[in-house]
Amino acid sequence: MAARYEQIAAELRDEILTGVHPVGSQLPSEAELAARYSAARGTVRQAVAILAAEGLIGSRQGARRIVLGGERSQSFAELHSFAQWARSKGHVVGGEVLAQRRRGAGPAESVRLGTAEVLEVLRLRTLEGEPVLLERTVYAAWIAPAVEELPRDCESVTQALYDKVGLVFAYGEHLIDAVAASSEDARLLGVRRGSPLLRQRRITTTQEGRPVEWSDDRYRAGSVAFSIRNSIGANPLARLAL
Repeated sequence: MAARYEQIAAELRDEILTGVHPVGSQLPSEAELAARYSAARGTVRQAVAILAAEGLIGSRQGARRIVLGGERSQSFAELHSFAQWARSKGHVVGGEVLAQRRRGAGPAESVRLGTAEVLEVLRLRTLEGEPVLLERTVYAAWIAPAVEELPRDCESVTQALYDKVGLVFAYGEHLIDAVAASSEDARLLGVRRGSPLLRQRRITTTQEGRPVEWSDDRYRAGSVAFSIRNSIGANPLARLAL
């Protein structure tokens, strides 16, 4: 038989997925849930922690938890930006540039992007008002002026650059692993230092193969999942020893 906190988590999960608690609404407080289930606050806290880890509710402590919605899975079958994917799933997405500067390219960046100068951008992404993703992106010098002209709260850089200069992000190569949150990661994503983050490193090019950007994207645990479908005839997924 499932533990009491698992039973509570299961019932709340069903209510979230069936719309009893709509996306963007506040989950009842721990005190209210404890009274509803005649359970100890510690038991309720365990149940709520499960839902936060699954990405169904916000993970911030203190205030009431915000309902983020059902399972959020991003497929690699098509090349979409985070904002484009989020909008297609009906999520409220936000973005804010926290820092931006031109600088000389490092040796690895010079090789990847084929440029001596780059534009470095630190961007925070949110879903339903909750911080879920930190993007540390380095743009090649040829596209940097167009990126610099975008609003700092630009929702989708990919869409904006297409609208502005006709740029199409045609190809992407992705490396996915897990890393511990740095002090900066922890502060901006609202997690503890050393907490596990899902990292996606990617390089994106144009249809002609011209490098556009190299990015280190770090997702808060429980915020999204990645979906990759393969078969015996088509296998886009590869394992790399670290």
